[in-house]
Order: sequence, then C-alpha cells, then structure tokens
Amino acid sequence: MSKSIPFEQILAKAEHYRADMTRFLRDMIAIPSESCNEEKVVLRIKQEMQKVGFDKVDIDPMGNILGTIGHGPHLIAMDAHIDTVGVGNIKNWKFDPYQGMEDDKVIGGRGGSDQEGGMASMVYAGKIIKDLGLDGQYTLLVTGTVQEEDCDGLCWQYIIEQSKIRPEFVVSTEPTDCRVYRGHRGRMEIRVEVQGRSCHGSAPERGDNAIFKMAPILIELQQLAGNLGHDDFLGKGTLTVSEIFFTSPSRCAVADSCAVSIDRRLTWGETWEAALEEIRALPAVEAATAEVSLYHYDRPAYTGLVYPTECFFPTWKTDEDHVAVKTLVNAYEGLFKKKPIVDKWTFSTNGVSIAGRHGIPVVGFGPGKEPQAHAPNEITWKEHLVKCAAMYAAIPLSYLSELGE
Repeated sequence: MSKSIPFEQILAKAEHYRADMTRFLRDMIAIPSESCNEEKVVLRIKQEMQKVGFDKVDIDPMGNILGTIGHGPHLIAMDAHIDTVGVGNIKNWKFDPYQGMEDDKVIGGRGGSDQEGGMASMVYAGKIIKDLGLDGQYTLLVTGTVQEEDCDGLCWQYIIEQSKIRPEFVVSTEPTDCRVYRGHRGRMEIRVEVQGRSCHGSAPERGDNAIFKMAPILIELQQLAGNLGHDDFLGKGTLTVSEIFFTSPSRCAVADSCAVSIDRRLTWGETWEAALEEIRALPAVEAATAEVSLYHYDRPAYTGLVYPTECFFPTWKTDEDHVAVKTLVNAYEGLFKKKPIVDKWTFSTNGVSIAGRHGIPVVGFGPGKEPQAHAPNEITWKEHLVKCAAMYAAIPLSYLSELGE
C-alpha cells in the first residue's frame, strides 16, 4: 500500500527552511556561473547536498552534479540548470547582479529565477524528505546541469546517452510562477549565407554585392514568419532574424559574403526538415543560390569535455492525463487545497532533450517567473522557494500513490 503523504508537515518543514534556502540561493547568485564556467557553483551545490544528507553526490565528466536520495526501484529526476546568462549592460541594474539584494519578499541577482532558485528548493526538498522519513519505493535524482543557456538539453543528452540514466519522468524546475507546465515549442538555430564578389566601391558594377543579394531574402523571411504552423496548446511557430554578418575587404569595397542567423520556434506538428526546406524553397534563396544550414555546437564544458550536437531542439508536450502531470496536480491540491493552473513555457528548457529527443515525460514546476529570465534586476520570490520545496518533497510519494504502490 502507498504511504500516506503528510502534507501539513511538509509545508511546515518547507517554511522552516525558508531562511536556509534564501541563504543558499544568495550564495549561488554570488558565484558568477555563465555557461562553461560553472565549476565553482557546482562545488557549492555539492557542499549543500552533503550538508543536508543526500545519500550520494557525484559530478559527471561533463560537470553536471547528480545528487541521489533513496534506493527504490522507481527513478524520478528533478532538474535545474545552474548556469546563467551574463549581466548585459550593468547600467540597467539597480543593484549588483552578483552581490544581489533581498527584502522580506524577494531575492535579487543573476540566476534567481533562471534558475538557481529551483536548485535551492530541490536541495531542501531532499532535507524535508530526510527529516520526515518520506522514503519509499523510489530513488530521487536531483541534477544541477551545465551549459543549458548555451545549448539547452545538451547536458541531458549526455546524461541519457552516455551515463545511461533514464528516469520514469523528470520535473523541470525552470520558472513557472508555481504553475504546472507540460510543454513548450521547439527551436532551431539556422544560418542562411550568400556569396558575392568584391570590387572597389567606386565601381560596384564590377562586383556582386552579397548584402544586396540578402535583402530580398530578408523580405521573404519576414513574409514566411506570418505563415507558420499553429497548435491550440503550444501556440504558433515563429521566425525571426537575430544576427547578420558580412565580409568585405574594406568600407570602400563591395561585400563578398553575407549571412544571417534565424531563431525558428517550432510548434507541434512542424519538423526541422520542413523548416529548413521552406526556407530553401523561397524564390530569393533559390535565386541567390544561398546555403541554408543548421548551426552546430561544440564548445567545451568546464571539465574540457566536448559533446557536439546540431542546434535543433525538438518540440514536446506531455498529455494532461499522463501520470506525471496527475502526480504534480495531486501533490499541489494536497498541499495547497486548490487546483493548479496547468500551462506551458514560452521559452525553451532541457525538456527538448529529455522529452523531445528521448521521449521521457517532463512536467514543470518552478520558483520565479519567465519574464525575469535574462532581464536586468532579476528577482525571485521567497514564498516560491517554500512552495516549490514542499512540492518537490511531496511529488515522489504522490507518484507512488498514482501508481497504486
């Protein structure tokens, strides 16, 4: 028979650890940890996991930290990426992004919502499980993953493909405003490049201006952006040109190459092959004999490991009646005595690999809010840390209850 879940005790413990979670999160924020430079924050997380009593703590060859609680047959994972983006223009910040700030309600600093807050709540969920003896026929794997901001999902490609770890489902702790999320659009990083021929700028007719050749392509890309797929849950596919590059011998010469980067968001039913082909089929692309390709990612992790991949990040969604979604909904109702909002992310997460590439169900529940991600003056809410720690502590037994075990 499944063990009853002491929701009130879990909530009380989560509130008890509010100050500890705040302190831990502020420590993580204080350690700059942009993609491929996460080692110091990983070691700080290892220290906290050991302090609260995780049964096992490992750092894999990519640099991901893997903390384990329990030894049961059902493997459940919870994930937070612990790398951050940079701070951007420091003049846009009202406080130091690493020294941070706090008041009675919020914690400020780079990574607060995106997404070291999730790690703080997960670690103290482990403490709550230990304190209350909430063990069972499960093993809880808590992952702090690297390089997500550079290449979302690469860390989990490695965990699944090389470490051969395959949980029954994964809780992503990316910011959801304490709502249950069950999917998001995929994305692609596409490059379109045209070639020209340089000559002196005083006689441009002698050359072939690659920038001019790109101009009609840009107009047709803008038109294509208004005619992409749509899904009732995930919304519409999108396309935007995000970068432009050129080569030219000088400012007094005709450009001999021009390239653009495209951020393409894929909704349900759109494929990466079709997304490339619809660009290749544009009349201006054909006329310019432009090359359309996917970017590749091969930047070394902080450990030196290189795990190259194409910059294609698949669309995914978990059915609303899936046992993993029901697990989170029931845990939420048990703790907070009301139904959660079930929704989706606008941005992309490690779910692109876990669910999109490998078919492992993902459900999201995290502290913080999406609009805080990558923004100056980033904050998260202390109340969110408490609610999420309680949820993460209750989820494993809620899952066993759903399974009837």
